[in-house]
Amino acid sequence: MSVKLRMTRMGRRHRPFFRINAVESRTPRDGKVLEKLGHYDPIEKDQAKQVVLNLERAKYWLDKGAIPSDTVSQILLRLGIKHKCAEVRTTRRARARALARAKGRFFTKAERITAEKAAKETAEKAETEAKAQAEAKAKAQADEKRQAEAKAKEAKAQAEAEQPKKENGQG
Repeated sequence: MSVKLRMTRMGRRHRPFFRINAVESRTPRDGKVLEKLGHYDPIEKDQAKQVVLNLERAKYWLDKGAIPSDTVSQILLRLGIKHKCAEVRTTRRARARALARAKGRFFTKAERITAEKAAKETAEKAETEAKAQAEAKAKAQADEKRQAEAKAKEAKAQAEAEQPKKENGQG
């Protein structure tokens, strides 16, 4: 018989309350309980009242080989009870993170989201720089065109001014 430390949901709708129990691993969530170890009220504001747990009995069950669920494991770690299962999970998670990084993949969704945001920001910066360069190039071309038009007008005006002089001189 393998024993697990897990929670049983109590309370009403939109007002959860959990009992922390030692149960046989094959029993359903609300099934037969070997021992009630305490309770967890996630809505309670006071951290001291949020978790009430018989630490001595929890340590007893952990020493007997009980495996806590992820949530119960986090609660136990918060209360200062270190156990083998948590250490195994952290080492396994660290190894998986190292493998993911070695392959160039993201380990968590948060890492992926931050990487996408960074890529998006760099793309936006590159795009704004490209727009600025294009605008500068267009402005330079427009200036050159205006200068060429001004020179052409000046040359035309000069040519028109010289033409009547020639006509007057010949006639």
